[in-house]
Amino acid sequence: MIGGVQNIGKIPELKRRLLYTVGMLFVYRIGVHVPTPGVDGKALAEFFNQASGNLFGLFNLFSGGALQQLSIFALGIM
Repeated sequence: MIGGVQNIGKIPELKRRLLYTVGMLFVYRIGVHVPTPGVDGKALAEFFNQASGNLFGLFNLFSGGALQQLSIFALGIM
């Protein structure tokens, strides 16, 4: 197992793919914090606090709280 992890840097294709994956995760995590223009964040947060026990609360739970922030990436516009 340790030998396999050490070989990551030696295989160029694997190294390139891992760097690409980490880069895309980084871009996504930054993009989750970009708010959607024209949406009142306080009203949306209040709505999701009230809707914690219904279907919207479940969707927010599955999205990791991204729907409560209503970012551009949470809308699926990528």
